[in-house]
Amino acid sequence: MQTLIINAHPDFTHRESYSNKLQTLFLEQFKERFPHEEPTILHLHETEIPRIEKDQLLRIWNKQASEQTLTATEKKISATSSALLAQFKAHHRIVIVSPVHNFNVTSRMKDYIDNIFIARETFKYTEDGSVGLMTDDYRVLLLQASGSIFTNNDRYTPLEFSHYYLKEIFQNLMGFQQFHIVRAQGTAILEEETILSSAANDLSKAFEAFYSPSGM
Repeated sequence: MQTLIINAHPDFTHRESYSNKLQTLFLEQFKERFPHEEPTILHLHETEIPRIEKDQLLRIWNKQASEQTLTATEKKISATSSALLAQFKAHHRIVIVSPVHNFNVTSRMKDYIDNIFIARETFKYTEDGSVGLMTDDYRVLLLQASGSIFTNNDRYTPLEFSHYYLKEIFQNLMGFQQFHIVRAQGTAILEEETILSSAANDLSKAFEAFYSPSGM
């Protein structure tokens, strides 16, 4: 199964960020498990990601719906969006590396989702509601870093929208078979060793399920 790592951190070259440390932990396990394979790594903040704006995707979608001819610039934007979608669909294992920004996904991650959550491509509308089309054993693993702790069942727990949002988009709406999350949380209040030790243990468990044969 081909693996796509989507790094949504704005400073993806900063090795000391906990998001990138989670990615390093994942890559270590990946290399050990699949020594002859290489995952595809997509850094969203060095990639052109079309946006739903009046001069970008919104105009293009409207013109395509009315069978109008696209300009050269619009064709380029459309091709970029289509390439992101094709790359996404070609990988059955999706790893999202991301911090929590104001209790939600990063803005660039939301822009990326707008290019892959496409009717008749990754889901379809029916009389009974939308149905996911990514049902051929697609799985997603979220590697999430946060300054706060969101698993204490306190007032912060329901505020962390990002993993709820991603799980609903990928599993409920697009039809992914599995959704896993590994957290490096409490980075503003806990010691690094404590954070990474817990994350590494959780990652080992999630990794096995993430790459287990279908049906196991």
